[in-house]
Amino acid sequence: MRRSKSAIARHILLKSRGEAEAIKKKLDQGQPFEQLARKHSICPSKKQGGSLGEFRQGEMVPAFDKVVFKAALKQVHGPIKTQFGFHLIEILYRDD
Repeated sequence: MRRSKSAIARHILLKSRGEAEAIKKKLDQGQPFEQLARKHSICPSKKQGGSLGEFRQGEMVPAFDKVVFKAALKQVHGPIKTQFGFHLIEILYRDD
């Protein structure tokens, strides 16, 4: 049986696309991900700078999972819309 892939990612969850786009601009200008997550994210992970730790494929909602397990590592992706809001996602590690 094939083991499911795992990844380590962090995210910033925001209520609107506009907020997410504004925060992404700040990230693109070099502002620290952890600081922006702590200040702006509406997810409890904000206490850890947006870190979600390690998780397996299929444990997150489909739109989130798709980005984490297909997109480029060490880049901020988004905004990605889910039922929770708009995510900015950085994939730190993935076993491919």
